[in-house]
This record gives sequence, structure tokens and C-alpha cells, in this order.
Amino acid sequence: MFLLGTLVNGVLIIIGSLLGKWLNRIPESMKVTVMFAISLTVMVLGLQMGLKSDNFLIVILSMVIGTVIGELMQLEEKLNDLGGWLEKKVGSNGTGSISEGFVTATLIFVIGAMAIIGALDSGIRGDHAVLYTKGIIDGFTALILTTTLGIGVIFSAVPVLIYEGSIAAFATQINQVIPHALMTQFINEMTSVGGIMIFAIGLNLTGKIKIKVANFLPGIVVTAIIVTILYYYHRFL
Repeated sequence: MFLLGTLVNGVLIIIGSLLGKWLNRIPESMKVTVMFAISLTVMVLGLQMGLKSDNFLIVILSMVIGTVIGELMQLEEKLNDLGGWLEKKVGSNGTGSISEGFVTATLIFVIGAMAIIGALDSGIRGDHAVLYTKGIIDGFTALILTTTLGIGVIFSAVPVLIYEGSIAAFATQINQVIPHALMTQFINEMTSVGGIMIFAIGLNLTGKIKIKVANFLPGIVVTAIIVTILYYYHRFL
């Protein structure tokens, strides 16, 4: 079942969020310290991923062009509006805003190479190990985030299921559509672009700065376009 890894990832986020709701009496000082620990860990992960590029010019162009597109589309605002709509439907729990929890958790769980690579492995090879690992990490992160940002974190399971499930479904036919060499190059550059976004998320989690990370997201699509153009240019040169 090519969606098994995706389903496990989503379920673990839900379980982590529910546990976080139950453990919301964790001392405030511990929450703050743990959040700093998570933010530092996320930044280090992003830094490691950001250095994976084989051609950093692709990364720069993808980030700049993608950010311009994201700003024009106002993706951050639309994500916040969606979170605000959920907040009106569900209400605030007093621990944190539904909107903030949903948006922050969605960005953390969706952005990054593990989601794409794991979903590709699930679709192409039926290997769910990467998504199982990601699910464990996401579940623990959801637990901590919920104690600080509120139950809105639980709703991030929905975009995770849609995002990873769509990639896994597409991946079942990917070998007939995209050359292996092109996919390998895209994963390398996408990892770097995603790493920069994850680093920015880590900065946001410190609470000392606010970067509109959602407006960076088109950079991943731009990366795919640039890599594809360069691949076929060198192939037929």
C-alpha cells in the first residue's frame, strides 16, 4: 500500500498533538527551554540540508524567484487566513492560537527533503522507512509544539496527508515520466532550498524574529523548473 507511510506520519502527528494537549501543564520555563532546543535542532538540520547543493546558483535563483512569486501570491497571509478560519470554527484553547499552531506545524512538517524523498520511496519502491522515521520525529515535535502553541498543531496532519499522499501517488508512475538522473539532481537542489526554509523556521521558533517562510515555498517549484531546463540543455548541447 503506497500510502501506508503517509498515513502513519499523519497518525503520529495526531497522537503527538493529543498527548501535548494532555501534558499542557508542563512548567512554562521547561516549555521555553525545550522550544529553544527544538529551534536550534531545526536550524542545524536546515543548515546541513542547505549545504547539499551541487550548484548553489540554482539555490539562489530558486529562493529569490520563488520568494517574489510567494509575496505576489501572499501565501503566508493565505495560510494564516486558513488557520484563522479554523480558529473561528474550533476556538482558541487558551494555550495558543489555532492559527499559529496550524501554520507553524504545517511548515515544519511539510517543508523538507524527508517528506518528498519518503513519499517517493513509498510510491516507487513501497519502502516506508523514511516516512516512519519522519513520523516519529513529527509526533514528538507535535507534542512539544502543542504544549506551547495549542491544539491547532493537530490540523497540520491534513496538509501532510495531502502533500505526501499526492507525491506518493504520483511516484507510482514517476519512473515512466522523469529520468533517474534528473530526479537525483532535483532532490539534491531541493534539499538545499528546503534546508534554507527549515533554517528560517528554526529562527521563527525562537520567537525573536518573524520570517514569512510560506512565501518561500514556490522556490521548490522554481528549483524543479531550473533543474529540468539545465538537465535537458546539457543533454542536448
